[in-house]
Amino acid sequence: MKLRAFLVATLGVASLTLSASAQTQPWLKDRKTGEGIGIRTGNLELHPGVAGEFGYDSNYFQRADDEDPQISMLRIRITPHLTLSTLGSQRRGEGDQGAPPKVNFRAGVFGSYNELIATDSDFSDTASDQRHFNAGANFALDILPQRPWGFDLYGDFLRTVEPSNDAITDQSFDRDSLRLGLGVNARPGGGLFEWRLGYEIQYHYFERAAFDDLNNAQHFVKTRGRWRFLPRTALLYDGEIGFLRYSDNVTQNNAEVVRSRIGVNGLITNSFSLLAMGGYTASFYENTVVPQRNFEGPVAHAELKWFLLPQPQLQPGDATVGLASIAAGYIRDYANSYLGDYYRRDRGYANFQYFIGGMVLLSAEGGLSHLTHSDSFFQNGTLKNASFGENRVDATAFVEYRPSDTVGLNLTGRYNAALDDNRIRTNVADPTQTDNLQFSRYEVWLGARWFM
Repeated sequence: MKLRAFLVATLGVASLTLSASAQTQPWLKDRKTGEGIGIRTGNLELHPGVAGEFGYDSNYFQRADDEDPQISMLRIRITPHLTLSTLGSQRRGEGDQGAPPKVNFRAGVFGSYNELIATDSDFSDTASDQRHFNAGANFALDILPQRPWGFDLYGDFLRTVEPSNDAITDQSFDRDSLRLGLGVNARPGGGLFEWRLGYEIQYHYFERAAFDDLNNAQHFVKTRGRWRFLPRTALLYDGEIGFLRYSDNVTQNNAEVVRSRIGVNGLITNSFSLLAMGGYTASFYENTVVPQRNFEGPVAHAELKWFLLPQPQLQPGDATVGLASIAAGYIRDYANSYLGDYYRRDRGYANFQYFIGGMVLLSAEGGLSHLTHSDSFFQNGTLKNASFGENRVDATAFVEYRPSDTVGLNLTGRYNAALDDNRIRTNVADPTQTDNLQFSRYEVWLGARWFM
């Protein structure tokens, strides 16, 4: 059984957002393309919507080629959602000449019901047991934006249902994740220089008793800065000190982590932008007698983006956005793991996005990742598996046709695979009992949605 190993690619310590789920729909991730014209009510604008999708999942439990049976599913997904925010710059300009607001606020909520139908009737009961409901909510409050001093407050909640590959619901990785943060922002000199100091807490709760020992809280002291030394180019810095604490420190180790990065982000020309960040990360896990189990090394993120349409209006903070672009990049980072203590990820990727005449949206992204896992241990501290590496592929394609400003018809394709035949021990007393982490899975979804 993959059990905890299944979580390696799906959770880690990624920041939570409304769309922070591997199975979230593409239009729910990106408000620029997912929202419509909205409804104005006082000083707020509302963006309601609902979507229905019908899909096929080739390997719902992500089993390896030698783990039978690989169960394919027909899936039905219904997702109502709502976002609200203070008025955008265009609507503010209608009534008050575009004066900067004293408060910017944004919040969102969604729910997603999933019905599963096995393509093989022998597994009908298994599929019925897997029907589930995902949900999420978030908010962000920015007080005195564009002023010399300001404050911000944000939060996210996400419920994710994730099956283990043994198909037993008591062994599923259903979890609830909460994030809260606040910060102080300094913007002297009219915003050419900005600096933020903040605090963030995350809590990850596993709903199944089998994984109580994975419940954890993470505390971060974060800082970041930006100096716009050219009209459309900025020097960036971000750093943090993190504290990881498990509620039951038996199978997992508590840790402290220090990260620091510096780089540049901006438009090289009206058609090209560059993001280049590099730095260093070090982890300090408790109860670690093997030095190699701590991570210490460089981290980086580089991306070159070509805008198919020139973007002379973009500012340094916006230089990686746009509705018609092609990008290629590389990420090297570190993340907490529930298999061992951590894993390191090296990922190269490319993406494409084009919005044609406000009627057809095309987007695609694909990447190749190499994960390096630390050693993993049994509860009694006996070494279970030595460190190992694996290669993963991911790809997503999305196309949507909009016959009107409020209706979209879409098609989504997704592919994920672990390419290597990595076998880890699952029984301390019997070295022949192993689990193969290899899998291949693709999904196809046909959907329709109404949105404002």
